[in-house]
Amino acid sequence: MVYTVATATELSSIYSLDVDVQSQRYARLTSAFNCIFGSKPDFVARAPGRVNIIGEHIDYCGLPVFPMAIAADTLIAVRANGTDRIHLANTDGQKYPARKFNSVGDLFEIDSMVHEWSNYFKCGYRSMLEHVGRKKGMGFDALVDGAVPTGSGLSSSGAFVCATQLAVQRVNGIDLPMTELASVAAGAERYVGVNSGGMDETASIMGRRGSALFIEFEPVLRARAIKLPKSDPALSFVIANTLVVSDKYVTGPVCYNLRVVETRIGALLLAKHLGIADRSVCKDVDPLTFKIVMDEYLSAEDCGGSDCNSDNDYDDDGKTEGIESWISRLDTMLKEVQKAFGTHPEGYTREEMALALNMTPAELSAAIHEDKFPVQAEKFKLLQRAQHAFSEALRVVRFRQICESGDTNTDYFQELGELMNQSQDSCRDLFECSCDELDELCSIARRAGAFGSRLTGAGWGGCTVHLVLANNVDDVINALKQEYYSKQFPEISADKLESIVFSTVPGCGACYYV
Repeated sequence: MVYTVATATELSSIYSLDVDVQSQRYARLTSAFNCIFGSKPDFVARAPGRVNIIGEHIDYCGLPVFPMAIAADTLIAVRANGTDRIHLANTDGQKYPARKFNSVGDLFEIDSMVHEWSNYFKCGYRSMLEHVGRKKGMGFDALVDGAVPTGSGLSSSGAFVCATQLAVQRVNGIDLPMTELASVAAGAERYVGVNSGGMDETASIMGRRGSALFIEFEPVLRARAIKLPKSDPALSFVIANTLVVSDKYVTGPVCYNLRVVETRIGALLLAKHLGIADRSVCKDVDPLTFKIVMDEYLSAEDCGGSDCNSDNDYDDDGKTEGIESWISRLDTMLKEVQKAFGTHPEGYTREEMALALNMTPAELSAAIHEDKFPVQAEKFKLLQRAQHAFSEALRVVRFRQICESGDTNTDYFQELGELMNQSQDSCRDLFECSCDELDELCSIARRAGAFGSRLTGAGWGGCTVHLVLANNVDDVINALKQEYYSKQFPEISADKLESIVFSTVPGCGACYYV
C-alpha cells in the first residue's frame, strides 16, 4: 500500500503527552499568524525531529538505521495568498527576521556560502517544485515555529525542510507518496552544501507513534515499523543536550562532509579491491556506497532481507527473514575491509587514493563533487570509517532482531544497551565524531542506571540518547542535571532544563493539522 501524509483534526492524534501544552502552542501560532498576516491560516504543516536510537553516519552509506520521530517539531502555519509572492516569518522574529520572495525566481536562488535561516525553506520549496517539473509555484504566507533545538543532533534542519515541503505540496495541489516525499527531502539540503543521507527526513515524514523505524535506503527506500517490546516498567529514552552546538553547514569541511567523502572514496577503493569496480552497477552509479558494493560483491538474492520489488511504503508483516543474511553479509564485509585498508591504518593522502584509483588528484576531487562539498584533511582514514559503517549496520540489525524476539527479561534490556554502548565507542574511536561533553553525559547516565548511552545525530556536540526503564528516568535525569548541567551551565534555570534534558517515546510522523 502507498501512504500519503495524513491530515489530523485533533492534537491528541498527534501527541502522546502534554496535549494541553501543545494546544496552547497552536493557539499562540494561530494568533501570531493573524496578527502578522491579517487572517487565520488555512492549515498547519508539521514535521517532527528525530532521535536516532542506533545507526550513526551510515544512512549515506546506504546501510540501515533505527531512528524514531519525537514530539519536538517544526510547525508552519500556512495560507495561500493568491499571488506569486512568498511571505515567510518566524515566531522568533528577532533571531530569524521575516523574508519575502518571488515564487517565480527568488526561491530558486540559494547561496550556499551564506548561512541564512530562510535557505532551508528555499531548499524545501525548490526541491519540491523541481521534482514535479514546475518552474512556478503558488504564493502563500507562512509562519514558522520550531521546537527542535538547532545544532542539537535532533534534526532541526530536516524537520524544517520536511515541513516546508508539506506546505508547498498542499498549497500547490501535490500529494506525493511518503517514500517519494522523503527521498525528495533527503536531497534538498545539498543546496546549502550538506550531504544528507536521508535518515532524518525519512524518520520525520514516516515516523510511527509507538514504533521506531528500521529504514533501508538501497535498492529502494523502505521503512519497517518496529515496536519496542512491552514491559513493566516500560522502556523509555532520555535525551540530553550537551549544549555544544554542532552545525553541519559550518563544520562540514572537517566534520560531516569529510566523513561522507571518506566513506564514498572508501566504497570506490573497496569495489576495486573486490574486483567489481568495472561492473556497471558500480561504475555507472553516483555516488557509489558501501551498500551497493556489498550487494554486488555478495549478490544476495534477498537484498539483505527486503522484498526489493514491493511497492509498500511500510513493511509491517513483522517477519524476521533476512536477519541472518544481513549478519552474515556484514561479517564478510568487515573481513574484506581489513584486507582492503589494513595496510594504511594511519590513513591515505589524496595522492595515495588517486593513485590507487588510477586518477589524478583533480579527477578524484571531481569524482567526489568537492566543488559542492569541499573538505579539508591531510589524511583520509578509510579503514576506520569503513569499520564503523559495517559494524554499526551490524549493531542496527541485531538491535532490530532483539526487539522482534519478544524476550523481555533483564538480559534483553542489557543486550540492547550494550549495542548502544558499542555504537558510542565506535563513534568515538573509529568515526571520531564524539566529543568530551558527549562522552561525559554517556558516562553519567550509565552510572545512574541507563542500560545504554550514545550520541545521536551528527555528533561533535548535540544530543545523547539513553535507554532507561520508566521507573529510573528521574534518577538518570537528576544525575545528568547534578553532575553535568549544574557544573557546566549553572546559570540555566530549572524551567529551561526541562527542554534540554527530557524523556521521550516514539512519536507521530509528519502531518497536516486543520
